[in-house]
Amino acid sequence: MDTIVGFREVTVSGKGQIVIPKELRKTTFPEGTQAVVVAYTDHMEIRPLSYVLEKMECALMSETAFEEEWDSPEEDKAWENLLEHAAEYQRKKKD
Repeated sequence: MDTIVGFREVTVSGKGQIVIPKELRKTTFPEGTQAVVVAYTDHMEIRPLSYVLEKMECALMSETAFEEEWDSPEEDKAWENLLEHAAEYQRKKKD
């Protein structure tokens, strides 16, 4: 189970931007970290891309299994994006 390391209030700007408070950035999102925003109906999560790719490794290896379920152009584009990031992550992991 994930441990909560901080809780801070932020304000969303007119452009939809937020600033991650410095003390929280240091622990989870050091400079240069790639992140993923996961939107639910009642909240959003910001996760490091590496975390998402590790959790989805099984799904990424099972593209054929999802082929019948994922049939919209938007889902295809999202899948291609994930595959691209997964390949880059695997290259970096080997170095």
